[in-house]
Amino acid sequence: MQRLSLPEAAAKIKTYCAYQERCHDEVRQKLYGFGLYSKEVDQLIADLIQENYLNEERFARLFAGGKFRMKDWGRIKITQELRLRKVSDYNIRAAMKEISPDAYQATLDKLAGKKWENLKGKKIEKAARTTRFLMQKGYELTLIQATIARLQEEI
Repeated sequence: MQRLSLPEAAAKIKTYCAYQERCHDEVRQKLYGFGLYSKEVDQLIADLIQENYLNEERFARLFAGGKFRMKDWGRIKITQELRLRKVSDYNIRAAMKEISPDAYQATLDKLAGKKWENLKGKKIEKAARTTRFLMQKGYELTLIQATIARLQEEI
């Protein structure tokens, strides 16, 4: 790809950011892909932040809320994914506030119950497989154990 001029890159990146929320690292990589130099990239990112095209806290909040609601991800998996995208710890903590404790527990109960019902075998095997499934989804082990204990009592 040929190197874009600064005004061309600015126009393209504004469209890119307006389409959906982006993290700083994603935008930085895209700008380097346009063939821009480090100083130009830093300047464009500063301009995007100034013009409110780029807001990492807003990105983190929307990302966390969306992954929780749409994919039923737990806090651990969301946090890991945000760290992978180089989002600051402050913004990650802000994003976690988007997930209400009641909705979180309700989702965990729903996922655990559905998985438990679909499994056959002894209780201990069902408990182990349900635990693994929920850990892959990013839920905390202490919450998983409490939920599975409730499931075992019901039966």
